[in-house]
Formats: sequence, structure tokens, C-alpha cells
Amino acid sequence: MAKLVIQTQGMSGRACELKVDKTTIGRVEDNAFQISEQSISSHHCEVLLRGTDVVIKDLNSTNGTFINDEKITESVLKPGQTLRLGQVELRLETGTAGTPTASAPPAASAPPRKKKDSTMVMPRGVSLSDLESGGERPVALDANKAFSKKHNRIGIYFWIFAGVVILVIIVLLIIAFTQVGKGH
Repeated sequence: MAKLVIQTQGMSGRACELKVDKTTIGRVEDNAFQISEQSISSHHCEVLLRGTDVVIKDLNSTNGTFINDEKITESVLKPGQTLRLGQVELRLETGTAGTPTASAPPAASAPPRKKKDSTMVMPRGVSLSDLESGGERPVALDANKAFSKKHNRIGIYFWIFAGVVILVIIVLLIIAFTQVGKGH
């Protein structure tokens, strides 16, 4: 029987036996295999049993799904390979003889493992591919308008009104002083 075993420190040993055709993995409770870890999306990926193949399908997760440190959208996971969901590593184990187990080292012909990325993972936000591509939205800037001063009509009306009020006050003061001057 095939099963996925968590290898990440602090969660190691937790496993999910793959008994049904489709197993969902994610952070929330409605997944068949719940992994409560910030870097795991709510519904991170599906594990599909297709004959003897174990197929991993990413469900548009925020931090990605990787097999042996290569990002995938859908790919076959072979016994002994490392499946990484966000910052959590799992290993596929089967009950057949000759396949590596969690305690056995990878086969000599396996490619050397890359150093694990220790950058911070944000639980939500922009994906790395969005940052690398610079976004999908083209930005058209008109050089004459992009950094031009915006006209504020309310400000203009305020200063006109303030000028009129000041002018009225000055006129009233002049009238008041002339009236006072005539009275003496």
C-alpha cells in the first residue's frame, strides 16, 4: 500500500495511506490529509492513483508543489522521491521490496539534492512566478500626463472665496474707520 510520510522536522512520521483514487492535501479540515502549516494552501494539491502511478496535481497553491525540488503542476511521484508542499517535505513509500523507505538514503543514481531555500514564506500574497514575470498587466504611460501636476478645482474655489471674504472685510474696515473718523 502506498503512503505519503511527512519528513519535515516537528511533523515527521505523520503519514497518509493512499487507499482511494483521489486524496486531497491542504491546511483546512475538509482535506483527506490535513497539514496545519502556514506555507500549505487551504487546498494545496490532489494525489491521484492511476493504475500503479501516483500522480500529484497542484491546485494553484500559493507556495507551489515540487517533486525533487522541481516545480510541477501535474506529475508522477515515484517511490522514494521527495514531494514538497510549501515548506513541508513528504516522501512516497510503498510496501514493495526494493523501494526506499523514510530511513533509507536515496539511490546512488538519484540527482544530488539542492540546498533547501530558507527564505520566508508568506501564507498569502503574490506568487514567485508573478514577481519574476513582472505581472501580466501591461502599463502604458503617457510621458506628458504620468507625472504632471493635477489641478484641484476645490483648492482654486477655496482661494477665490477666501480672497472675496478678505476683500469684504477690508472694505468693511475702511467703511468703519471712515464712519468713526467723521464722528469726531
